Amino acid sequence: MGLRRKGGAFEGKFLEEKWRMGDVLLVAGPWKSIRSLQSRGRDFVVLSLPPEAEEVAPAMERLPHALCILALMIVLMVGGWVPNAVAALIACLLMGLFRCVDMTGAYKAIHWQSLILIAGMIPFAHALQSTGGIDLAAEGLLQIMHDAGPRLLLGSLFVLTALTGLFISNTATAVLMAPVALSVAAHLKALTLPFAMIVAIACSAAFMTPVSSPVNTLVVGPGNYRFLDFVKIGVPFTLLVLLLSVLVVPWLFPL
Repeated sequence: MGLRRKGGAFEGKFLEEKWRMGDVLLVAGPWKSIRSLQSRGRDFVVLSLPPEAEEVAPAMERLPHALCILALMIVLMVGGWVPNAVAALIACLLMGLFRCVDMTGAYKAIHWQSLILIAGMIPFAHALQSTGGIDLAAEGLLQIMHDAGPRLLLGSLFVLTALTGLFISNTATAVLMAPVALSVAAHLKALTLPFAMIVAIACSAAFMTPVSSPVNTLVVGPGNYRFLDFVKIGVPFTLLVLLLSVLVVPWLFPL
């Protein structure tokens, strides 16, 4: 799938290029075929295999059960019969009941750093709301944009959320900025839904830095990316999402 030579990606037609000593190949395929490269020690050196290679789909026969449970959770969430947290908890319990996952696998699947960060930001946001910090931030935003229309106000809220997401994860940003958005809507005596949706989209548009989302952080090492690589790609994407959000959100959710 790719060829790396002399510290950089080979730009030509690497499938037709003759390999040289020291070339690094990026391969994809069945685990059995990738492992077979390890037996060809004279030709290849397999640099690393992910931990998943040692345990590939250990519960493959439970795949239909897992898909049905996933569909049930989505139906419960979309239908609104139970809160989203309850729907997710029901799905987790059913996954364990039908042995789609065991306790050890469940513990390994949890990204504890993100969980602790989100749990820590919830009382922080509550403290800001109790001490008046949320209202202060909302009033400051309204004073800066006092003559702006609703779309410009939504755009400024998007920018503020995106800038906050440069330094903390997108989930923590949502916990922190959602009360600000709701407070702005309350000051304007407008519907809260479009303001909350803008914050949700802005938190999801975490493209600009490798620390703005756990997904970005996970691919930095394997992709050998630099900080500026995310800036080059992320800034245009963020501006595009900003433009589309300001145009579409007020249309779908009138102010």
